[in-house]
Amino acid sequence: MRIRRILVAVFATAALAGLGLTGAATAATATAGSATTGSVTPGECTDNGGTIDRSTPVLPTCRGGMYDGQTVD
Repeated sequence: MRIRRILVAVFATAALAGLGLTGAATAATATAGSATTGSVTPGECTDNGGTIDRSTPVLPTCRGGMYDGQTVD
C-alpha cells in the first residue's frame, strides 16, 4: 500500500513537471512566432505606429511601425 502511494506521487509529479515544460516551450514558441510572422489586428497595427494598407490584393497589410509587412485580420 505504501509503495503504491509513493508511485502515484512520483507519477503525478512527473506529469505536472512535464506539463510545465511543454507549456513553457509552447509559450516561448508562440511569443517568438507572433513577433516575426502571422497576422495582427487593426488595433495592434495602428497602436504600434503603423497604418493599414488596403490596396494589397489578398489581405490588408500593416505598413510602418512594429508590425510592418504583416497581414491585418
